[in-house]
Amino acid sequence: MSKFLVASGIVLAAALAGCGGNPTGKGETIGTVGGAAAGGAIGHAATGSTAGTVGGAVVGGVIGNEVGERYDDKHRQ
Repeated sequence: MSKFLVASGIVLAAALAGCGGNPTGKGETIGTVGGAAAGGAIGHAATGSTAGTVGGAVVGGVIGNEVGERYDDKHRQ
């Protein structure tokens, strides 16, 4: 059951973080998904709990989305 919650949290984080900005930006999408995966892994390693994993995925997804959006903006010019 906890693996399902972890996977659901990562998918939810990626979906929420990807809601804003340019939906066609490849860097934004890659940043969101990569950030959510990395954040989930770090959150799990740091806390060992499902809540830590999901929280890490959310934070990582948001940060990855911002980094990807800036990358897309810089390379669009």
